[in-house]
Amino acid sequence: IGQYAENVFFGKPCGLMDQTASAVGNLVTIDFFDKDNPVIKPVNFDFATCGHALCIIDTRASHADLTDEYAAITQEIKAVCAHFGKEVLTEISEKDFYAAIPALREKCGDRAVMRCIHFYQENERVPQQVAALEEGNFDKFLALVKESGFSSFMYLQNVIPAGRTRNQEMAIALGLCEHYLRDRGAYRVHGGGFAGTVQAFVPFEILDSFKAGIDAALGEGACHILSIRPQGGVEMEV
Repeated sequence: IGQYAENVFFGKPCGLMDQTASAVGNLVTIDFFDKDNPVIKPVNFDFATCGHALCIIDTRASHADLTDEYAAITQEIKAVCAHFGKEVLTEISEKDFYAAIPALREKCGDRAVMRCIHFYQENERVPQQVAALEEGNFDKFLALVKESGFSSFMYLQNVIPAGRTRNQEMAIALGLCEHYLRDRGAYRVHGGGFAGTVQAFVPFEILDSFKAGIDAALGEGACHILSIRPQGGVEMEV
């Protein structure tokens, strides 16, 4: 239902991850290899014990007129898949993908190839993130979050809309996070990118100064301090 609302009503060709995570609640890991029957597993980690706040930063950038940017990611990756006669990258081995890069660059373009590089790297990172949380190694988890964010910026390229020079709100927000965190916590582009929000894990002892710095630069109320509730979508009798 959530995907239908975004794909058909709003016109954004998104996947299922955000909607599923919101519906299930708490910390989860999701495997979409079989998209009609995703494997959803709870992550055994108590976020309240990690000494960090989860902040979502509103970049004040609009999603309007960005549908083509979101669609291009899917279209370019699908073009790579079509080269192999497959529907999704998970059906193509990483070895075969890298061996075919010369042909893929010629046929699909460099950005398509880089976006696939992000996909393969990210698919390796996610199980490592889950394992780090379940082992109680929050520092390793934070390092992997930052790696994921850098990969999104460099390879997936979902931070700055194509051709934008004057308005790069998402990139500005990421730069502010790096400045105010100063090698602590972690931050990354959140969601589909290009506009919307940035996610940051902020140590409690610098939370007030971090929020103040973000709000001063982006506007009062730009930095939202969240809590992770154990419930997802629930029906309430009123």
